[in-house]
Amino acid sequence: MKRLNCAIYTRKSSDEGLEKEFNSLDAQREACAAYILSQKHAGWVPLPDLYDDGGLSGGTMERPALLRLLADIKSGKVQIVVVYKVDRLTRSLADFAKIVDVLDAHGASFVSVTQQFNTTTSMGRLTLNMLLSFAQFEREIAGERIRDKIAASKAKGMWMGGNVPIGYDVRERKLTVNDAEADTVRMIFNRYAELGSVRLLGHELDRLGVVSKRREGAGGVLAGGNRFSRGALYTLLQNPIYRGEIRHQGKVYPGQHDAIIDAELWQRVQEKLAGNRQARTLSETAKAPSLLAGLIVDGDGQRMTPTHAVKKGRRYRYYVSAQLVSGKRSDHAKGWRIPAGDIEMLVLNRLRAFLASERDLGEALSCFDLDASAVRSALAKASQLVESWASLPSIKLRDLVRTVVETVTVDDEKVVASLKPSEIATILMGDTCNLPAAHQPGVIELTIDAKLRRAGKGIRLIVGGGVAEKPDGQMIALLRDAHATRDALMSGRDETIDAMALRLGVKRDILSAQMRLTYLAPDIVRALVLGRPAEGLTPAGLLSVCKDLPHDWLLQRTVLGLETR
Repeated sequence: MKRLNCAIYTRKSSDEGLEKEFNSLDAQREACAAYILSQKHAGWVPLPDLYDDGGLSGGTMERPALLRLLADIKSGKVQIVVVYKVDRLTRSLADFAKIVDVLDAHGASFVSVTQQFNTTTSMGRLTLNMLLSFAQFEREIAGERIRDKIAASKAKGMWMGGNVPIGYDVRERKLTVNDAEADTVRMIFNRYAELGSVRLLGHELDRLGVVSKRREGAGGVLAGGNRFSRGALYTLLQNPIYRGEIRHQGKVYPGQHDAIIDAELWQRVQEKLAGNRQARTLSETAKAPSLLAGLIVDGDGQRMTPTHAVKKGRRYRYYVSAQLVSGKRSDHAKGWRIPAGDIEMLVLNRLRAFLASERDLGEALSCFDLDASAVRSALAKASQLVESWASLPSIKLRDLVRTVVETVTVDDEKVVASLKPSEIATILMGDTCNLPAAHQPGVIELTIDAKLRRAGKGIRLIVGGGVAEKPDGQMIALLRDAHATRDALMSGRDETIDAMALRLGVKRDILSAQMRLTYLAPDIVRALVLGRPAEGLTPAGLLSVCKDLPHDWLLQRTVLGLETR
């Protein structure tokens, strides 16, 4: 008699009751085992392997035990799959078709203990498809009921579960204010209102040691307590829960919990967020013509052409020197290809600072021989323009820039924006300050302390006192991994670096180079983290150089091509 190996598959949608000594999975397995025993005369033999998916939905095939079962069917280990009921295997017709294909391809069959049919016949398949249709219908109806209940509950302002936001605890299924965490939330909102930058806010929270809410997960495992990412901060600053409201499907309802943030602070933060979104739309991802097209030139006075590249569905804009458009980089080493968003934001911020400075603006208007009243009126108009800057429609901001800016010159060590005084005066005072052509004042030059440095194949824009626009994430990750390697070796888990390399499955040279990275001079580490490495030094290049890195800090700077500090 031919031996037929039988695999018992069990599943339960929720994890409720699984902690009991005899649970639903055990009951299913017992019934299936009894059925297999009744077919002993046909050569059926139960496999000892357990294929249990507890707490997993039947609407997906991404279940560990199911995937393991399909792999065993393909390897020939399993000839018959036995389940208590067909919907334990799947509730999706599409998924069932995939499972049947695997069974047919490998000569296996499928049996349901409580529903008599044979999948090897057309009538059996029809019966099974009908049962699955009802199972899928039942699952979709249950989902609709749950969604309707959640919508109705949220419309009443009720908390319907999920991760508890920082600043609140849950008592009797309701949100209550956690006073200590609420102070942290208010501090975050206030600091963003002052800084106006999520990036700067994230750096400050890291410096202060502020972390996300610590919570107890499944099985008592602690989660949270991590540094705030930019995405997490954006979510927090826009979460209406802190205004005492509940959001659902794009609508906001009055909540049954207390607010942490008052209306005035909430409004200020939302206006700044909206202004920053407008700026990003204008400078980073705008599909309209580039802001500085036709205005920007490089240090040689050559026009820089706007261009873009698409990578993984995301659009990146650049300004490229004319030499690089018509020739090769090797032929024109001085040409630049700089990120459009970076240079556009620099110009916008400098123009706004100029309009906000009464001294600078007063000097620019002095050539028009205005009386005190006219000057005060112009300064007041400029102040109003600066205050509404964040809420200006992008098209108006674009028109303003292209009206008052004559050229933007990008040099190795600085960026110079040349403004037209007559156009500035016209915007602030109308046509009352017109001068004859012979008396028209010269351009106003606004200098921006920004340097262009090559970093690998790209260009890095370094602003102010040598601090990069943002830390180098790849360098930080490399240094973090290096210190983790050192800590693991020092902990004694591995006696030698060779033993660690064997355990981790990596080359010994890589671990050795990482160890040497942990002995870099502090100022070198600071330069790497802030995105100020030597020209052309990439993370991969740094790791390669560090295989023979000396311990002497002075020699390290020489090897890495960094200036002595």
